[in-house]
Amino acid sequence: MLLTVSQAAKLLHVPEKTVLRWIKKDQISACTVNEEYRLNRVDLLELATEQRLNLSPEIFAEPEEPDIHLPHLSQVLKAGGTHHDIQGKTKDEVLKNIISLLKFPPQADRDYILQVLMAREALGTTAIGDGIAIPHVRNPILLHVNAAMITLCFLTNPIDFKAIDNKPVDTIFLLISPTVKVHLHLLSKLAYILRDQRFKAVLQRQGPQSEIIAAVKLIEGELAGGNAR
Repeated sequence: MLLTVSQAAKLLHVPEKTVLRWIKKDQISACTVNEEYRLNRVDLLELATEQRLNLSPEIFAEPEEPDIHLPHLSQVLKAGGTHHDIQGKTKDEVLKNIISLLKFPPQADRDYILQVLMAREALGTTAIGDGIAIPHVRNPILLHVNAAMITLCFLTNPIDFKAIDNKPVDTIFLLISPTVKVHLHLLSKLAYILRDQRFKAVLQRQGPQSEIIAAVKLIEGELAGGNAR
């Protein structure tokens, strides 16, 4: 999961000096191995998502481990469901209401899930601009879930998420993953697809789940075709 400065720069299509600047300004954490910086892939991807950096389709062409199934984004969105008119005047109220809708077994500790989500928010906003936020836990393994899901919610009243563009959030993708690898896979796919104007148009009109899933499948198909070439 650790990347060199050169690998990180190549992954995000930025100069190496940009990555070094992020490290020196504490915008991203790094450790040193043999007197060289190493960056955590999760931290890098979260930074890229939050700052709307360009993510290349090459990211998804990496070889997969044979024993780990990486789900399609459309499948995970369908599993999580789409909900409209979510109430709440604050970030924690909204997240609590969303968590109550999650398809978890009865024994799931929803208060604990809220705590770890808010702990992640305390590290830095998960709002990525344009009224969109992607709340998720810092370590997916903490939740002990068996399958990934992304629950899409449209809020009745936009709320302040301390977004980088200062726009209030009215659209939330709540990401739940069983493993770090699946978490990275889904977060990168979601970050990529949110740059597509066709998908953003569907979100802006708060379309039904069927329309949202259809748009995601279309873009995923194009992405798969591009990687095959």
